[in-house]
Amino acid sequence: MLNPVHIIGGGLAGSEAAWQIAAAGVPVILHEMRPVRPTEAHRTDGLAELVCSNSFRSDDAATNAVGVLHREMRAMDSLIMRAADANQVPAGGALAVDRDGFSAAVTAALAAHEQIQVVREEIPTLPPSDWDSVIISTGPLTSGTLASALAALTGEAGLAFFDAIAPIVHRESIDMSKAWLQSRYDKAGPGGTGADYINCPLDRGQYEAFVAALIAGEKTEFREWEGTPYFDGCLPIEVMAERGPETLRHGPMKPMGLTNAHDPSVKPYAVVQLRQDNALGSLYNIVGFQTKLKHGAQSAIFRTIPGLEKAEFARLGGIHRNTYLNSPALLDPSLRLKADPRLRFAGQITGCEGYVESAAVGLLAGRLAAAERLGRRLSPPPATTALGALVAHITGGHLEKIDAGPRSFQPMNVNFGLFPPLTEAVKSPEGKRLRGPEKARAKKMALSARAERDLAEWLAAN
Repeated sequence: MLNPVHIIGGGLAGSEAAWQIAAAGVPVILHEMRPVRPTEAHRTDGLAELVCSNSFRSDDAATNAVGVLHREMRAMDSLIMRAADANQVPAGGALAVDRDGFSAAVTAALAAHEQIQVVREEIPTLPPSDWDSVIISTGPLTSGTLASALAALTGEAGLAFFDAIAPIVHRESIDMSKAWLQSRYDKAGPGGTGADYINCPLDRGQYEAFVAALIAGEKTEFREWEGTPYFDGCLPIEVMAERGPETLRHGPMKPMGLTNAHDPSVKPYAVVQLRQDNALGSLYNIVGFQTKLKHGAQSAIFRTIPGLEKAEFARLGGIHRNTYLNSPALLDPSLRLKADPRLRFAGQITGCEGYVESAAVGLLAGRLAAAERLGRRLSPPPATTALGALVAHITGGHLEKIDAGPRSFQPMNVNFGLFPPLTEAVKSPEGKRLRGPEKARAKKMALSARAERDLAEWLAAN
């Protein structure tokens, strides 16, 4: 009988890893500390709970790197993607999910699998020495005691950055005489119609007053975390506002691709978008509005947005600290800790960013652990694939900068910039050289097509 693989942490990465290991016929013990010990961000004891956005981002596999990663995970029977597809809600070109239904589906699937045992307990320090194969997927909220033990083992100071969550509004409290339904450029995505976001328009005066209020608003301070950097992909909205008066208008509040249905002749100066958060369509989250404003300031400031004057909040925004490893220095290409190879890492603690990326690294960690337990050798997928490119970034993408100090390695979403360049220039079907946006789109399509071919070959060989 095979010894089990132990997984510490039942988030997206740990849940996906457990599923992949069990699918290979290897027993798994998944240790999740909730509800024995809660965190400052989670609100349930469900596995794979989404604590920030409910979006898995673009599902476009032709021209978007995260869409390519979606495709690759589906090809590898990802539980996370299966649950996401089954619980999708309209979100334009993005794949967004009913967060409660999604978590419930993952929890039920793992609980029903005969090879998986879920144990509700905290593992506060390094696992016992007789656990010979362990995946640590404790995520950005790794407990202080476990983080300290890892730091002592590796000799590396723990890295951290702030992460913030956005507010959620009750749909019925939104004034649709001022707001309207539309996806940017009317783009329809999985489960969507092209009119999936609620849009609240601001004129120039309203926008400038809103930015000023964000900057002046009372904020939560975390003195014990002073000096901790923010991750640029999840900046609090007031931090963006402080970077310049036009920053938000070129970020989450950009008006491009939207037309005010109530007065098409007047182009909004800025737009606040809300995205459906549950299957019933009763809750919407404010897109890109992660914040560390105090709750009273949030209610007052966000109700100055046209259409949200009487908004009722199901959840206000918040902020927590994220912790991750200096992975290029600490992990080998199989995601094992060089200082103790029985320990393998997955998810955000490795320095990937985003739900999909975390789950994808968990998927690979699970397959690597299962192959190792079965006495097989499994190499990571080629760097020309989205998963391979992401793992290359985690385990070696910044090797040349390690000596510059631990902060040189930063969390990263999957993107085409991580892929090896094409060996041939992209051209039109007629063989002509392309320029500008046409060239950029053709290049992305070529990278996507190459990734699809190379993943198929890798799967066939493994």
